Amino acid sequence: MSDTVRCDACPVLCRIREGRAGACDRYANEGGELIRLDPLLVAQRTLDQDGAMVPFLQNAEDWDGKLVAGAESFVTGVGSTTTYPDYKPAPFIVASKPDGVDMVTVVSEGIFSYCGLKVKIDTDRFLGDEQQAVRCQGEQVGHVSTAEYGSQMLALGGVRHLTGGSKKEGTVTCQMMLDLCQGKGVELTVDDGAKVVVQAGKPPIVDDEQEVRMRVGCGSATIGMFAPQWHGLADEVVVVDDHITGVLSEHQAGKFLDMPTAGVRVRGRRSTPGRYFQVAGHGDGWGGTDIHDPLTIIDRIEGKNAWPGLRLLMVSTTGEDFAYFLLDNDLTPQAAAMPAALQTVVDRIAENCEPALCSVLFMAGAGGSLRAGVTENPVRLTRSVRDRITRVSCGGAPVFIWPGGGITLMVDVTRMPEGSFGYVPTPALVAPIEFTLPLADYEEMGGYMDAIRDVDDVLAQDKTKSLPWRGENPWPLKPGAD
Repeated sequence: MSDTVRCDACPVLCRIREGRAGACDRYANEGGELIRLDPLLVAQRTLDQDGAMVPFLQNAEDWDGKLVAGAESFVTGVGSTTTYPDYKPAPFIVASKPDGVDMVTVVSEGIFSYCGLKVKIDTDRFLGDEQQAVRCQGEQVGHVSTAEYGSQMLALGGVRHLTGGSKKEGTVTCQMMLDLCQGKGVELTVDDGAKVVVQAGKPPIVDDEQEVRMRVGCGSATIGMFAPQWHGLADEVVVVDDHITGVLSEHQAGKFLDMPTAGVRVRGRRSTPGRYFQVAGHGDGWGGTDIHDPLTIIDRIEGKNAWPGLRLLMVSTTGEDFAYFLLDNDLTPQAAAMPAALQTVVDRIAENCEPALCSVLFMAGAGGSLRAGVTENPVRLTRSVRDRITRVSCGGAPVFIWPGGGITLMVDVTRMPEGSFGYVPTPALVAPIEFTLPLADYEEMGGYMDAIRDVDDVLAQDKTKSLPWRGENPWPLKPGAD
């Protein structure tokens, strides 16, 4: 009798010797049988008499992961195994009856060749020009995307980097994605830009400096928020920003307060009154620009409007950089001590800045073969998801389904159970996915009714581990909820 087994969980088809694991470290040969190394993860919650969720783990550190009697249970895809080729029914098709409603959850670990990450980095520091290559270990693994309000955006991974380049590019891309999805820190570099360490739920580290806060808004928005609080304390306020620099006395907010034009003209391209684009280059200076002396963005001070003693505040959109000046008799700004009342408003800018974090969203397409594990007519599942009859989750975490054809989803990796992700060396990522819908609708779509197992039967198997439900996630088995 051969001491090897053939693993058919993915296209690699590893031949695994006794006591060894396959290339993905997820399957092994135990006594001549192919086994999944990780237990099936079951999320559980308990409710009080009023239906509110209550904690059931008082000493979670001492808990051994055993199922909790009397708790509501949701079988996740973590540890569920895959079915390759996927025309076979999904590994677990689980029947349950929450609130007296017959429900079905189809549970699987999907092999996602078409997947990537959308990464939001809260910083006003310049990471790199849009479309510039993002690299990990020297290999291109993505690109810089369009910046959003207070954040820099990266598009990482994707099928072109996984399979369309060299073998090393695909391997590095897969490992980078796996690490980020598993909550690990990854160092990335941007061509002609910055080095950044990204870790989901943690502050970014840009060029070896940890970010503390994201900007409160652009320069114009900052003026709109704090103009009344500056009024009477300063004659002019310039909020320096890489995108839109604001000038208070010219801005509509200043006009609304009847502030006279102060004659401090900044460089850049004037958009609308008090709003300027391109006042400086990109960089790690004030407001994401390349300047460290704010006076360098002043083009001129007009004598017909300015006056000796004019009080000038210059500040960044995070409140981290600020300076206070008085104009002398030659209308030249001279550094002066910041009045306490004005410092209070500057501090309020910082107070209104949210903590800088990295957000990592896993994005993937549930392809035709994966859907075939749910029903013999996969398009019916797609339509059911689109019609909100079927709810999709990843490890129990809620997902966003993109409009249009197919089932293209995004999920916040920090809301998924620890250890949710794996890989196969094709290369591709493996992630849990669950489809939950009423039993009658599952039968109507042509689901595998003969493969349905009662939830109690699933919970009775040996390799099952429980974890407490995360209260911020909606309960997938709640009938009628979106």
